[in-house]
Amino acid sequence: MEAYIYDAVRTVRGKGNKKGSLFGFTPTYLVTQILKDLKAKHDFDPELIEDIILGCVTQVMDQGANIAKTAAQQSGYGDHLCGVTLNRFCGSGLEAINQAGAYVKSGFSDIIIAGGVESMSRVKMGSDGGALMMDPAVALPGHAIPQGISADLIAAKYGFDRNDVDAFALESQVKAAAAEAEKRFKSRIPIRDVNGITVLDTDENIRPQTTLDGLNGLNPSFEMMGKMGGFDAVALDRYPEIEEIPHIHHAGNSSAIVDGAAIALIGNNEAGKKLGIKPRAKIKAASVYGTDPTMMLVGPAPASRKALKQAGMTFDDIDLYEVNEAFAVVPMRFMQDSGVQQDKVNVNGGAIALGHPLGATGCMLMGTLIDELERQDKSTGLVTLCIGGGMGIATVIERV
Repeated sequence: MEAYIYDAVRTVRGKGNKKGSLFGFTPTYLVTQILKDLKAKHDFDPELIEDIILGCVTQVMDQGANIAKTAAQQSGYGDHLCGVTLNRFCGSGLEAINQAGAYVKSGFSDIIIAGGVESMSRVKMGSDGGALMMDPAVALPGHAIPQGISADLIAAKYGFDRNDVDAFALESQVKAAAAEAEKRFKSRIPIRDVNGITVLDTDENIRPQTTLDGLNGLNPSFEMMGKMGGFDAVALDRYPEIEEIPHIHHAGNSSAIVDGAAIALIGNNEAGKKLGIKPRAKIKAASVYGTDPTMMLVGPAPASRKALKQAGMTFDDIDLYEVNEAFAVVPMRFMQDSGVQQDKVNVNGGAIALGHPLGATGCMLMGTLIDELERQDKSTGLVTLCIGGGMGIATVIERV
């Protein structure tokens, strides 16, 4: 049995701080609005939707107590609608899609909504605690280090310098600004207040005024943490062949902190007929792959290689890639490892320019990918993200 993506929609991304336009909206509100908009767009019977699977990384406060079920209850779809919230760190939104696809392909479910949400202005990263980084008894044996140190370590290991990552970051901003100007983000939905007044209708973090000189002038974000906090020593103990770690990542070449939500409608062929919707894409394969937790951000290439093998494909068979720009070095290492050319990767910019609402990003990338495949009249695409703790996730789709 096949699993199809019938549609994918997302909110605009708002800056993830108290000055951001979406700070006044709860994450439940963000999810509920796109659920209502999806239903209004296609006029389907909500009784046909069996479950909502949402990725969310920091599941406390406004995002606690199973936000998927909370949003389901507020959506107006009906009391029958169930909900489950999952956490695979930055891969959560794509993991939700993959799990929904697995339910559908197995025959356990006919149609599911899957996606993710993160309100980073209201619920700060790390506010849920956790042993992975906080408990020395767990962190020390695993040589665990903060992600920013890991990004700088990857750059040192694989030969990327400050000019390289800043040039990539500038390109992300240029491409995102062009995509915004040309209205390419078809899956994007503006956020309205309770009175129906539009509060934000563009991705708030895009900075078209960015220059290479401006990026070159920013101070490294992780140098003091690495040197004074001892994390450089932890990394170098694991990788003694590296003499030192030049700290090259900063706010301008790392993913922006933003708020946002995204969902995808996933089902089998018969469910689509009942909904009266034609599918946009088919899920061909999906995988996860574990990596060294010190150099934790190199998972996209091996995860993609694994998914492509499942699909009977190679990197050359994919028309377009969405590789999450957690840090500039992540897609750069992906391209170096896979041999994929940059003109196929993140053609509308990435998280450096647009932002990375942790639990939602994987689903947002899927919507962006399908939009772009349709715009360019191409067939195959792959979404992949690096994941904290040393993981990668990838999903291969084919346009219908």
